[in-house]
Amino acid sequence: MTADEWIHQAPPPEALTGDEAFIGLDARVRDFWSYALRDLRSNTTRGILAEWFVARAVGATQLLDDWNEYDVVTPSGLTVECKSSAYLQAWDQRTHSTITFGGLKAKRWTPQHGYADEKTFNADVYVFCLQTARNHEDYDPLDVNQWRFYVLSRSTVSRLGFESLSLKRVEAEASALHYAELAPAIAAAGSR
Repeated sequence: MTADEWIHQAPPPEALTGDEAFIGLDARVRDFWSYALRDLRSNTTRGILAEWFVARAVGATQLLDDWNEYDVVTPSGLTVECKSSAYLQAWDQRTHSTITFGGLKAKRWTPQHGYADEKTFNADVYVFCLQTARNHEDYDPLDVNQWRFYVLSRSTVSRLGFESLSLKRVEAEASALHYAELAPAIAAAGSR
């Protein structure tokens, strides 16, 4: 079956403003966002926030589906996979979390063919996003200055060959960057 024979082709995602009203419910999309994404420190939401930081840094406007094998596409067409971690979580802890970045290899998926047989490195560039706050009193998920970013090319990540990397290993390959340094570092890593 070819792609044009698929009857139920999904339209591209639509950017919402948050002002859209639900039908049959006295609520707006921003009310749902406030409910579903109320804690920017939670693991899932922190990961989405890190992806958004990277997308904003490179000027990405393309909205991606959750099932894509990368998180961001730059205006020049580079694909970027974002991985995030933090010392602090949204729950009580005895000690800081050990910083690791997992899921570097994944099986590609398409609706036409399902999952590929093997896991591969699927992005041109990998950005490791670390929220650096070490105590909850200082933790501000809205402060991009509390984040550090490490950028590696696919060839570097592939050479290392691991499905996850520790912060120590990432730091051996790349210097910590501030948000303002992110876009040129991604472009440079993508040109290698």
